[in-house]
Amino acid sequence: MKEKLRQEYAELLTSYLREKREDQLYAAQQMSKWMLEQKIPPEEMVSYHVAAMKEELENVPQAVLDSFDFLIEMMIGYGIAYREHENLLHRQKELEYEIEVAVGMQQTLLPDEPPTHSGIDVGVISVPAHRMSGDYYNFEDHGGRTIGVALSDIIGKGIPAALCMSMIKYAMDQLEYPSDPSEILRRLNTVVERNVDPSMFITMVYGVYDIEHHRFRYAAAGHEPGLFYQEKEGRFEDLITRGLVLGVSRDICYEEYSVDLEPGDAIILFSDGVTECRIDGQFLGRERFKEIVQKHLHLPAQEAAEKIYQEIYEKANYELKDDQTIIILRRPTDA
Repeated sequence: MKEKLRQEYAELLTSYLREKREDQLYAAQQMSKWMLEQKIPPEEMVSYHVAAMKEELENVPQAVLDSFDFLIEMMIGYGIAYREHENLLHRQKELEYEIEVAVGMQQTLLPDEPPTHSGIDVGVISVPAHRMSGDYYNFEDHGGRTIGVALSDIIGKGIPAALCMSMIKYAMDQLEYPSDPSEILRRLNTVVERNVDPSMFITMVYGVYDIEHHRFRYAAAGHEPGLFYQEKEGRFEDLITRGLVLGVSRDICYEEYSVDLEPGDAIILFSDGVTECRIDGQFLGRERFKEIVQKHLHLPAQEAAEKIYQEIYEKANYELKDDQTIIILRRPTDA
């Protein structure tokens, strides 16, 4: 095959040197593409050229022959670099495929939609800053009487964060419900402490909403404090959150807190990517976030969550530096 290719190259070069037609240059381009597809190294291409020139021309000056030797040596280094580049492109395609698979698997870990119940209106939006998210949320329907809600922020990105997310999801699926939020965090902390690298940290807030008595009980592990909106007064209170992030120490007890919701009141949980979103060079912060939330809380919870995120996204010039998740639990005015 190589001998045939060498002959075809020599014939093409010879014909061009004699006739200098445009179609011959085009044929050379096509041959070059074919050679690249066949992974023929550039130094071999140059050697074809040298052999053809020696056959076509008599008494080639020694300086020209020496220059060909020099060019071949140059092409050897170029060929090695080119093959390394091709290998990197191939590896990149493999990694992109693996990431796409991981993204798809990560999506299966999240609920398809928030729970629906006449005694509570739930809305959620979770948007990754990149292709994979470090935020995890979940809902647990405890037989129609209570609803558990979890929101976690994994301090890390990419596939390691996705692996941690799958571990948390599996661990939560093994827990017995209903249970106290503090106990849920204690058990999760044990799992994380045993299985997660010390360089990675996981914050979480877990709460249980009692639909009959409209009480929200919760515990937190180093997570951004949520908000409690009281509609009658038109004001927010910061939810009390004390507790170390998951995985720091095995023997940790988490305190439990509770708030009672009147008609129209709401609990807003969110990841720190929301308040730490940069707007005009500064963090959004909790106060400005409250202003945005209050503008949209008259809407159904799902629509409100989407509107809140959209406004923040627009104010940030459509750039996300961190994952953003917003969960709204609202007691309907007629419940």
